[in-house]
Amino acid sequence: MIGPRRFLPSIPSLLALEAVDRLGSASAAAEELSLTQSAISRQLKSMEEQLGVALIQRNQMRLHLTPAAKDYVEVARTALNQLAQASLKLKANPTGGSLNLSILPAFGMHWLAPRLQDFARHHPEVTVNLSTCLKPFDFQTEHYDAAIHFGQKDWPGVHYLPIMREEVLPVCAPDFLPEQDKGLDWLMAAPLLHLETRPDAWERWFAEQGRDASGMRGMLFDQFSTMVQATIHGLGAALLPSYLIEQDLQSGRLVPAWDGPRVSLGHFYLVWPQSKPVSEPLNSFRTWLQDQLRSA
Repeated sequence: MIGPRRFLPSIPSLLALEAVDRLGSASAAAEELSLTQSAISRQLKSMEEQLGVALIQRNQMRLHLTPAAKDYVEVARTALNQLAQASLKLKANPTGGSLNLSILPAFGMHWLAPRLQDFARHHPEVTVNLSTCLKPFDFQTEHYDAAIHFGQKDWPGVHYLPIMREEVLPVCAPDFLPEQDKGLDWLMAAPLLHLETRPDAWERWFAEQGRDASGMRGMLFDQFSTMVQATIHGLGAALLPSYLIEQDLQSGRLVPAWDGPRVSLGHFYLVWPQSKPVSEPLNSFRTWLQDQLRSA
């Protein structure tokens, strides 16, 4: 149940307060909101009268929010952003629900995207909006309904649906591979390529082979796609997911840099917040995904 309506300020008043806090003056807020400076002042005064507290401190030519108003405007800013996102979702799909899904670029492109046509065929009422996010975030402040997570079950406050175990293997360009020595000593001394979100992947991989390789350095990449291309062009050896490089291995653009077994450094999960009720679009997507995994 929504609280007492007499404490709910108008949207124009909230927009005026947020703009003054961010821009520091009534004139700047008026220009951004296409209002007059006196209209901004009236909105702020109206809110102060409604809430019964002072919101603004005047210091020379600039306006500053009181400490209490600073805390208040942070909550209001989040609420305004959420309301704007909800309006966009409604406009994008007025006849059904939508699902805002945070994905990891490589997994989203190579595993999820080819399967989404099947979901769209079974659930035409749901619009899936995909956005890339490389690291865990706070579901309370972001507009996502669910996310694809890689690693361990270390994201607090979420439910987990296991999708797949990722296997990685060290690969390189054919010309990068030495003719004779192809053992771990060669690989430990070779230029190695690293992913920003998995900075210890090589150390963990070598540990699985019984080798200590702490503090390894090399070129750093923010996404698998650019690291794959760098590997194909001979810039070093890379530790890459098997699902991502199947075609490159078949075509010979990449070759194994070591003939040992594949190693898993984590799992992919669908995660969604424990603190929010499961929406119908998310429930449909989760059920569909479980069916996909059973038939795989």
